[in-house]
Amino acid sequence: MSDIDERFRTAVDDVEQLPERPGNAELLQLYALYKQATEGDVTGDRPGMMDFVGRAKYDAWAELTGKSQDDAKAQYADVVDRLKESADG
Repeated sequence: MSDIDERFRTAVDDVEQLPERPGNAELLQLYALYKQATEGDVTGDRPGMMDFVGRAKYDAWAELTGKSQDDAKAQYADVVDRLKESADG
């Protein structure tokens, strides 16, 4: 397992242990980065207008189109590290 893969797996575990639930903006960012890191570019059809949550998730993931999976893993880990630091401080 590469260093980035190990760092990503640790961050995925750490996000579950945060003392406070991240805000909606952070959750959406984490969701999109996780999907890009694990699946690559967005797939499927964009959810309909009445599916607000699904549409927001799809759009956040679609914004990352073209970002490499390793870059998404690193950025995900950076966000989790920032959330951990803000919870500690």
